[in-house]
Amino acid sequence: MSDTSTQKLFTLEDLSYGGTNYKQMQPERRDYRWWGNTLVRADGELLYEVSEKNGTERKLSEKQHKAYDEWKAHRKGNAEVRDDNLYVGDRQLTTDGSREIVYGKAVHRNEWGINGGLFWSPRHRRLAFYRMDQSMVADYPQVDIFKRIATCEPDKYPMAGEASHVVTVGVFDTETRNTVYLKTQRASSDYNPVYFTNIAWSPDEQTVYMFELNREQNDCRLVSYDATTGERLAELYRETSDKYVEPLNPIAFLPWDDTKFVLQSRKDNYNHLYLASVNDASSPQPITRGDWNVMELIGFCPEARAIVYAGNEQSPIQKNLYAVNVDTGERTLLDNGCGWHEGKLSEDGTRLIDTYQEPDVPRGVNLVSLGIDRSSHRLRPANRNLLTAADPWAGYAVPRFESGTIKAADNATTLYYRMVKPADFDPSKKYSTVVYVYGGPHAHLVEASWHYGSRTWETYMAQKGYIVFVLDNRGSENRSLAFEQSTFHHLGQVEMADQMRGVDYLRSLPYVDMERLGVHGWSYGGFMTISLITNYPDVFRVGVAGGPVIDWKWYEVMYGERYMGTPQSNPDGYAQTSLLAKAKNLKGRLQIITGYNDATVVPQHCLSFIAECIKAGTQPDLFVYPGQEHGVKGHQNVHLQERITQYFEDHLK
Repeated sequence: MSDTSTQKLFTLEDLSYGGTNYKQMQPERRDYRWWGNTLVRADGELLYEVSEKNGTERKLSEKQHKAYDEWKAHRKGNAEVRDDNLYVGDRQLTTDGSREIVYGKAVHRNEWGINGGLFWSPRHRRLAFYRMDQSMVADYPQVDIFKRIATCEPDKYPMAGEASHVVTVGVFDTETRNTVYLKTQRASSDYNPVYFTNIAWSPDEQTVYMFELNREQNDCRLVSYDATTGERLAELYRETSDKYVEPLNPIAFLPWDDTKFVLQSRKDNYNHLYLASVNDASSPQPITRGDWNVMELIGFCPEARAIVYAGNEQSPIQKNLYAVNVDTGERTLLDNGCGWHEGKLSEDGTRLIDTYQEPDVPRGVNLVSLGIDRSSHRLRPANRNLLTAADPWAGYAVPRFESGTIKAADNATTLYYRMVKPADFDPSKKYSTVVYVYGGPHAHLVEASWHYGSRTWETYMAQKGYIVFVLDNRGSENRSLAFEQSTFHHLGQVEMADQMRGVDYLRSLPYVDMERLGVHGWSYGGFMTISLITNYPDVFRVGVAGGPVIDWKWYEVMYGERYMGTPQSNPDGYAQTSLLAKAKNLKGRLQIITGYNDATVVPQHCLSFIAECIKAGTQPDLFVYPGQEHGVKGHQNVHLQERITQYFEDHLK
């Protein structure tokens, strides 16, 4: 047990997003970026050129800064949406834009990697864009209470099993000034939509490529279109599943061969890179293989005929940087093989900015040179350190951060956990313990970054004398497809079984007080929190559920139907996973928190659960943040973290 009596204590202003001292308590960041092949660092409005030899910096001249701004603007393009309509420069391309006819913005509720609606061709001759007709989608009645008389400000919200919006893709030619729409063949209507995603361009700007996914999300096709006429050219690749296919990345052409492109797929259980030809993509050839995932395609190094990517080959909780030779499949590790790394590649693909953390390393930045051995043609990466951040928590009573593994409820699958203990932890004492949970797809909580990815609220709870336990159950990300799809059509059930294995592990620890066990989570984690406290009411004494899904029939079409099907096709699954019938089981203290204007997990969820509790005579607590959406932003986040903490202080400690 260490002496913490002389060390400083944290406040929520230090630890909460929006806190007045939060930024000062984060590891130093430096915004290194590439200006083509020139390394620069941005600091607010200032830009500095960085010497790759010794790391010294020189402020860009006014002329250089202007050139940088012009280069950046050209890469972004001059298309924008104004007053609901699409413009390229001063030219107005559309006239019927409205809240129901949406141009140039992300569609399909940002699923399948969609984060925008404008797609320029390589040399900016042509612009592909989304057009979304959501006139058939029901309005969800959000309310603005801050007006003198509250007003209705509805959202278009397509719920599972209900009418969805219909999307088309247009292409504008800056030279001919003509616009055509892609002539898709598959049926598309409000009840049978086709999801169009991962739009990509051929290097010669003549062809548009797009993944097309049916509403059931089990039939995915890569289709090419003539960018001049909009005519459908060919179906290049098809992938089907008895559960779901989820395309998340556009194809990427090899810079040294315009006839070949890289395709990402999980068809062999893990996400890998495959090489395909524009003439025959029906059987793409694997570039990477193994029981691990390619997590990101970062770019290409043409000189080495290599792809630079991030993957978790070292460990499921790591992210490391690699290059793979497209011809031989030989992989080269580009970092130190530890921790969690993010990479930015120079335009010519010969240098890489590697920003990383490790459990005991707050942040570092290395410049990696992808040198090539001329005799063997192999990569010989060399690193130069640009930043080793100081520990911003030095002098504070820092909790103990640990990580380990347990077996899942199937007795075979390895799961990773994080445990946060008080700085003055004494194994001879008993501690109140909180299980923090998310548990859903496309997210993980445990990673080999600083403090094993611990949220700063966990530090505050440890300072208050709690142990916090976090487990990534089956269904979470960065593992195999089978690992994720084990929850298919019955969300929450496998996840609860795994979380209870975590509880069994806690029960085996003499310092965990099983009479004082709590659970907390937000969003999917809110769903898991209420699932756990109502399915295991004699195990969990206190719960705090933020933005919880209560019944998947009230969640959105794209995400909800991928994992649950529709209420019409999977009635038993929807009944099994609904928490409405569980309201009567509540024994412990439960606080539900929601943003009053949550447009992701709409307030109908928690209000309906409260209504069922009233019928059953159970007594949860409800707290609402007016004007806030799914996440509580700004300084109100300090209030939120205090409210969560105080609830455990009042009822668990």
